[in-house]
Amino acid sequence: MKIMLKWQLHPGKLHSILDQFSKMTPEQELELGDSQVKLICRWHDLARGSGFAVYETENAEAFAKYTLSWNEHMDLESSIVLDDDEARAVAKGLNAQ
Repeated sequence: MKIMLKWQLHPGKLHSILDQFSKMTPEQELELGDSQVKLICRWHDLARGSGFAVYETENAEAFAKYTLSWNEHMDLESSIVLDDDEARAVAKGLNAQ
């Protein structure tokens, strides 16, 4: 399943989190989570201290572990999302009923 994760940094955290993030290697970031959680894309709105990412996983516990490594610094909101092909398949199923 694909999960969209939106974040909003807590007030006063922007520069310290940007400093921490800028020094992380991809390998160090993987250590925060689990090999079962794959990053598909991530976009940042640096001026607002917010952004979103899309991950793919079948392991909710692994995803929760990853999000818990960041949630003391930011508010997180997650939702299951579909790509175009998946959404079309669901829509076709609705029309068939």
